[in-house]
Amino acid sequence: MRCTVRPSYLTYPVKISVKVDYACRVLAEMARMHGSGQLAQIDHLAKIEAVPTNFLAQILGELRNGGLITSKRGIQGGYALARSPEQISLHDIMRIIEGDFIELSGNHAGQSGRRMKEIWNELRAALDDKAKSYTLDTFIARQAGEMYHI
Repeated sequence: MRCTVRPSYLTYPVKISVKVDYACRVLAEMARMHGSGQLAQIDHLAKIEAVPTNFLAQILGELRNGGLITSKRGIQGGYALARSPEQISLHDIMRIIEGDFIELSGNHAGQSGRRMKEIWNELRAALDDKAKSYTLDTFIARQAGEMYHI
């Protein structure tokens, strides 16, 4: 029996955090509700998107502080998008939850340091542009059985 091991240099350290994934999923549900006049309750969002309620409360707070959602207290309270789904991008969500896609070390010394900084900045700009192209309306399936394949 032959076993192959993937060399460590073939792994990609870029990871999307669970927090960002959860934020995108609950915002997608809120996008589905947008325009209905209904506010999204935390219990509904937690159940429909399989997100732990305590963690969801923290995420919703960050999204509210970041200006992506609004909240209303009380029995008839809940959460709603602050803007239309077409105006909220993946880039907006990621910046609020995690910050920049690529954070540079600040050490650009050495013969190649300056050029590497340029390359990292170009990569960050490309990721930013691509993330800006995905908005909440692209997150949601338009019909119950519709699926997206990547």
